[in-house]
Amino acid sequence: MGKQMTEMLKGTLEGIVLALLTGKAAYGYEITTLLRAQGFTEIAEGTVYALLVRIEQKGLVDVEKRPSEKGPPRKVYTLNAQGKTELDEFWTTWSFLAERLEQLRTEGK
Repeated sequence: MGKQMTEMLKGTLEGIVLALLTGKAAYGYEITTLLRAQGFTEIAEGTVYALLVRIEQKGLVDVEKRPSEKGPPRKVYTLNAQGKTELDEFWTTWSFLAERLEQLRTEGK
């Protein structure tokens, strides 16, 4: 992944993870797998786990420990009302930026 992509992801990864949690509870490794399935193949697990700690601390997700067949219990993350509000704001901001960027791109031709 190029440096420009890495920098852009830093500002959007939280919104992407919140979107993945819409209507579906998931644990850390599962979230990493979902990201990779969406084409974000080079995102490190450590990056995802650090982000999960941040969104938990910000109160955007509910966390439940569930037993695992292999090893210690898993922390399962579910988007809560505050997280949904944050996600709605992310999409509003994203739409605004995408429209302006597209306008700049097409005007420049």
